[in-house]
Amino acid sequence: MFKRIGLFLATNLAVMILLSLVLTVLQGYFHVRLGRIGFDLVIATVFGFGGALFSLAISKWVAKRMTGMQLIEQPRNATEQWLVETVRRQAQAAGVKMPEVGIYEAPEINAFATGPSRNNALVAVSTGLLRAMSRDEAEAVLGHELSHVANGDMVTMALLQGVLNTFVIVLSRVVGRIIDSAISGNREGGGLAYFVIVNVLTIAFGLLAQVVVMWFSRWREFRADSGGARLAGKEKMIGALQRIAQSSGESTLPSVVAAFGISGGIGQGLQGLFMSHPPLAVRIQRLREG
Repeated sequence: MFKRIGLFLATNLAVMILLSLVLTVLQGYFHVRLGRIGFDLVIATVFGFGGALFSLAISKWVAKRMTGMQLIEQPRNATEQWLVETVRRQAQAAGVKMPEVGIYEAPEINAFATGPSRNNALVAVSTGLLRAMSRDEAEAVLGHELSHVANGDMVTMALLQGVLNTFVIVLSRVVGRIIDSAISGNREGGGLAYFVIVNVLTIAFGLLAQVVVMWFSRWREFRADSGGARLAGKEKMIGALQRIAQSSGESTLPSVVAAFGISGGIGQGLQGLFMSHPPLAVRIQRLREG
């Protein structure tokens, strides 16, 4: 985890330095005073990463509270015993520490994994999954979620969001100052028009950033499917996805963990750019071809 954070911070720092140099040149070209660029970049990095890393740090706590799940500390029946032992076996095979295991009340077939690191994670399944799936299918779903944990997807998603948050904060203010200067002729900027422009640009750039985040989310779903196939078997993984496709229930997971569920919203055309999961038919086809 710390190596990955260090790499992202180093990359972000290098990009910020380059961006600072570019903005200094633009400042001279447009004759606009962009203010303390270096200070703004530092503040944007702190706030951009701070929010993402804070969300990551409390992700397990939030998931437990928002789903009302019951952690399996001591299995009470054969189903819970099987669930814990399957997760334990797959965690060993994936090379990660045993995550916490929980069950939450929901009618649909779903499961998710979250947590601040590969070795401090939580895997939870819905009661709908336990009722509707065979053990082979449920084993594949657990393998999918353990693959998310082993791949460090929770950390990578948070870091990616942090980098993009930083760019959104910086670029909206820089471009806003340039536009405000061009419209009003005020090289100092900072008026009411500037703040309106910045808010509009923040929304626009935020939507573009979300497209990038959701693209990564869809890509990691394919990778987790492949991981589930390795841990449980390809046919089991295909069978699990087919079972989910046959179910009619929509995800009731809270938005903070919805992207980490095995089943998520899908869309067509432009709407598909903002979806966290690829179509199930496409995921099944990828597994068959792989």
